[in-house]
Amino acid sequence: MVSASDITRRWAGEIPIYAAGFILFAICIALLMSKGIAPEIAPIWVNARLFALSIIAIASCDAGWQLAKHRPDQPLAHLKSRYSSAAAKQAALAGLPLLLICIALLPFFSKMKAAIPLFNEYSWDNAFIEWDRAIFFGRDAWEVLQPVLGYPLITAFLALLYQLWFLLLYPGCLYFAFGKVDAGLRRQFFLTYVLSWTVIGGAMATWLASVGPVFVGPLLGDARFDDQMAYLNAANESLPIMTLTVQQMLLDWYAADANGLGSGITAMPSMHCAIAFLFWLAMRQISRRAGIFFAVFFAITWLSSVHLAYHYAVDGLVSLVAVAFLWKLSAFVLSAWDKWLARQPALRTNTVPAE
Repeated sequence: MVSASDITRRWAGEIPIYAAGFILFAICIALLMSKGIAPEIAPIWVNARLFALSIIAIASCDAGWQLAKHRPDQPLAHLKSRYSSAAAKQAALAGLPLLLICIALLPFFSKMKAAIPLFNEYSWDNAFIEWDRAIFFGRDAWEVLQPVLGYPLITAFLALLYQLWFLLLYPGCLYFAFGKVDAGLRRQFFLTYVLSWTVIGGAMATWLASVGPVFVGPLLGDARFDDQMAYLNAANESLPIMTLTVQQMLLDWYAADANGLGSGITAMPSMHCAIAFLFWLAMRQISRRAGIFFAVFFAITWLSSVHLAYHYAVDGLVSLVAVAFLWKLSAFVLSAWDKWLARQPALRTNTVPAE
């Protein structure tokens, strides 16, 4: 059972995560207001509903599993004892701050992503195209992958998996916030998660402003990826390529200056790859099978991001390096924080020897 003191200790240990989130929100608000864009609460409510739906879905699956496993004589009483016990309520309370950060995080990111053209022009695409061609001996990355992935059935399957990535942001984050996860791993995951959206999805995306293969034609007048888009549209005639609908939606939102949840265009670095790689870093410490699954999921996400014209290959490579750095940085910050916390009782009783 989780006690009040346990909750207090957990919250104290998570203060670096809360601080990083607060600083992120303050910076976003200041930057947006400097461009005359006022913060909006509506996208946060939309994201809150998505988390609520995820909680309902998870609870429903868990309830079904519990009833099938235990086959109680009084199903409702059994479920009530599981979900309304003092332990369950205290566990929910303990993870509430992390949930609130997750709810607010994506809307702020979407708003900043949509505002990138206000801070920097999309001027890096040509450089990233050349980087890819340097790696792949003068060819674009999608051309190298095309002989293996260039079949409508494979493309449609990869497009579906690419959309399912969003499950990491909802059930995945709920698992780390409320599940039975090692406290140190939970904190390292969430601090890296917040820093990834801030540093990779915010600062680096603005500095390295680019639109990606799918948008270089309509936004920059560059026809170098017309053949790739022609293949994707032709494949869509055979099987639904779900990402094409999303890409058109992003283009429409861009034209309409929309800045709601999920809006905005940016390629470098790839947040799809960044978050998939972060989940691999964390899940491999929970179980070997989970590590293998998320390693495969990350590899598929990276390949799909190129094949589906969202990203250049180097977008995923930069994300990988950046997340690995933030993962190590988070461990260092949390270790330093724990050492500081451990010194506080001694400091209050003046028993720490002078240095």
